[in-house]
Amino acid sequence: MSEDRVLVERFKQGDEAAFEILVNKYSGRAYQIAYGVLGSREDAEEVAQDVFIRIHRALPKFRGDAEFTTWMYRIAMNLAKNKYRWNKIRGSKVNISIDAPLEGGGDGSGEERRIDLPDSRMTPDEKSTFRELEKSVRDELDNLPDIYREALVMRNVEEMSYEDIANALNCKLGTIKSRIARGREELRKRLGL
Repeated sequence: MSEDRVLVERFKQGDEAAFEILVNKYSGRAYQIAYGVLGSREDAEEVAQDVFIRIHRALPKFRGDAEFTTWMYRIAMNLAKNKYRWNKIRGSKVNISIDAPLEGGGDGSGEERRIDLPDSRMTPDEKSTFRELEKSVRDELDNLPDIYREALVMRNVEEMSYEDIANALNCKLGTIKSRIARGREELRKRLGL
């Protein structure tokens, strides 16, 4: 039995400390998922808290059909998408983090290039160029269809494996690979790369 399953069982038997361990272990991941979708630290923190409130309520009924992490990813992604839609309705600016691998060959080579955040060694012109590129990528990623955007965020922001993404989204592995490849291709096309 995995450590997570042991913690879940301990919580079901009334051990709140077991839940605290799960929160400490996975709150960072929940935040990263939310931040990848929302691009706002404040919104991501709110969603990450909501994830564990939802888990706390539902954990007594958790059957363990899926791994705890897969279940947590689904909850985090669903809550982040709901918040994203709410922000769009309200007219809030929604950003997508690009501090992760963004484009790969899509040819199965496994090579992915990173767009790194500007650092203090950059000249002001380089920082300005980077910010323009970052804004363009965020804007175009924001305009991708949900099925591509969510798969790209899970792969490139959360750095989840294809198998974990397939489990979290309840899709076949081939479907996820296709969505990521098509999403990357569409993003490259929109950015003129």
